[in-house]
Amino acid sequence: MPEAPMTLTCLLTETLRNPALANRYSATEWDLLIRQARSARLLGYLAQSFLEQNGKQVNVPDYARYHLESAQWSVKRQNEALDWEFKLLKQVFRDDAIPIIALKGGAYVLADLPISRGRLFHDIDIMVPREAIEKVETRLQAHGWKTTHNNAYDQRYYRQWMHELPPMTHRERETVLDIHHSILPLTARIHPDAGKLIENATPDPENRGILWFAPEDMVLHSMTHLFHDGELENGLRDLVDIESLLSHFGKEEAFWSRLCERALILQLTRPLFYGLQYARLILGTHVPQETIETVAPWGPGRMVRKLMDLLFTEALLPAHHSCHSRTTGTARWLLFVRAHYLRMPLRLLLPHLIHKALIKDLDKEEELSNKFKQIFADQEKE
Repeated sequence: MPEAPMTLTCLLTETLRNPALANRYSATEWDLLIRQARSARLLGYLAQSFLEQNGKQVNVPDYARYHLESAQWSVKRQNEALDWEFKLLKQVFRDDAIPIIALKGGAYVLADLPISRGRLFHDIDIMVPREAIEKVETRLQAHGWKTTHNNAYDQRYYRQWMHELPPMTHRERETVLDIHHSILPLTARIHPDAGKLIENATPDPENRGILWFAPEDMVLHSMTHLFHDGELENGLRDLVDIESLLSHFGKEEAFWSRLCERALILQLTRPLFYGLQYARLILGTHVPQETIETVAPWGPGRMVRKLMDLLFTEALLPAHHSCHSRTTGTARWLLFVRAHYLRMPLRLLLPHLIHKALIKDLDKEEELSNKFKQIFADQEKE
């Protein structure tokens, strides 16, 4: 098991690598572990690991068990609600021959993967063929869904450049739905063929009318999402997804060769390299030596690799102050810039960032102006 080149001691990551360590934790350490897990959105996963997978390996004290069981209850209620939402979506598209692909957390629940029993998420992600995107949006609007990000710039940004529509919310249930037509923006530097992902999708054996990615594609999508996304506050949770998927699917020996083959076909060799690299370094995930040797040439050069190791092993720590150093913010900012550079060419990226910065400042100015107006109005009333 490789040692992660961490500059910080993080109780949560150490515990994820070796759950048996928790048997030696004091009450103070248990308290810190729970707070770190909650901030990383991994308390449900920790509960599943301690109370189910390693029930005989870890002796959980009563004061910690309460928090873990509460997290388990939240995951269970969420998964029941998600199953209901997908049944409703099936009704929306019952007359259409449109493949609806569940992504990320929703797919893990429908496929009943081990990670689903401890994972919390806020919205539902689906993917449909790009040529069906307008029909899908119209159907959803007719069944109570409405678009968000209503200003003209954001609508153009999503519809012209991105790989998804602006998020939609249901008028009554307030469920958030993200509708994708690919796994990366149209402007990204690499272009995985969404059609090949859909063609290779797994049908739902319970006939709920929903599909999900094949195992190799599911892993590659999870890696691509993490290492092409600039928001890393929940990065450790996403890395745990990768670790769990690899551990589950990797029990089949042929999975590893299929994973490498699909990475080549879908142009996702670099995300695969990073996914395996940091699952091993941070979480101690087992990867066959033959696979490590296969993906080694797909990584960056030696100097860039060292820099990425320094940045990611710090940026992927929990978003909790006890795991932060003076350079954590800088590492996340640099990776945020990198992610945007991978998603958009500079000729589009720079104007976009300038626009968003100006809009943000204008929003603050308007908020401040409204506060002063309220103060003056209150004074006049007096």
